[in-house]
Amino acid sequence: MSKGYVPSVGELEAFVACARFGTTVQAAEHLNLTQSAISRSLSSLEDRLGVLLFERVRRRLVLSRAGAVLLERAEPLLDDLRNASASAIAFGGASSVLRLAVLPSIGRSWLIPRLAAFSATMPDVNFDIAARLRPVDFAQEAFDVAIMRSQHEPPGADLVALLREEMVIVASPRFLAKGASLDDRDLQQLPLLQQSTRPTLWLDWFRERELDPRRMTRGARFDHFDMILDAAAAGLGVGLIPELIARDALDRGTLVAASPHRLVTGETYALISPERSRSNPAVTAFRAWLIGEIGQS
Repeated sequence: MSKGYVPSVGELEAFVACARFGTTVQAAEHLNLTQSAISRSLSSLEDRLGVLLFERVRRRLVLSRAGAVLLERAEPLLDDLRNASASAIAFGGASSVLRLAVLPSIGRSWLIPRLAAFSATMPDVNFDIAARLRPVDFAQEAFDVAIMRSQHEPPGADLVALLREEMVIVASPRFLAKGASLDDRDLQQLPLLQQSTRPTLWLDWFRERELDPRRMTRGARFDHFDMILDAAAAGLGVGLIPELIARDALDRGTLVAASPHRLVTGETYALISPERSRSNPAVTAFRAWLIGEIGQS
């Protein structure tokens, strides 16, 4: 497409503001511009594209069909530009940015408290970290690496197994006598905190213990394991949490193991990366560091 047909950022911002507010006056106030500047940008954009983007109805601007099509693409385009600018500002001093997708609870409870150790060895590498519960589509998302369960491995990706998932039962110390643990049947009588995206975990626990799961007392539901961690520490009930996430709280004594038994789910936490990351030295360094940290844990 000829450059003459490509709108400027200012024209798109004026167009989106007019579509949102319906008048050039309100659009101008929103963008901190004059009404005449908004009108000029709108007229210039319509001339550039050769279409009417608005119908003028009773002093209101109503999107034409062409305008509706443009708005659908223009809003996310402007959002992407703003995000790109913010990223450039945030990471302008770093020679390398590692874009990482991580399961929320592992990110909050395990990874982030340890990242200073990695940064001490690689000070020129900065992080752009996003929480993800679902598999990462590396073809559509610009992540360099992800920490997920192994079942989230997309086709063509490299996978390094880190640790098998073992669930432990945790509770506030107020639930237990010192050094004691709860009998499986005692557990059924306490509020059992639920993980909403993995609702069968307690069922699996009781079935493995050959107890009727229909007799258990269901407690509050939470999206993330770290929320269950906090809820258990606050005395809201008993949590069934991956040991990797619960370990620090158990070591600090804010939570105690409420049962000597564990649930091995058969899943594995893994470092997953796309083919394009194989030659990325930051990914190589992060992988080696992470394997070492998992070994120490």
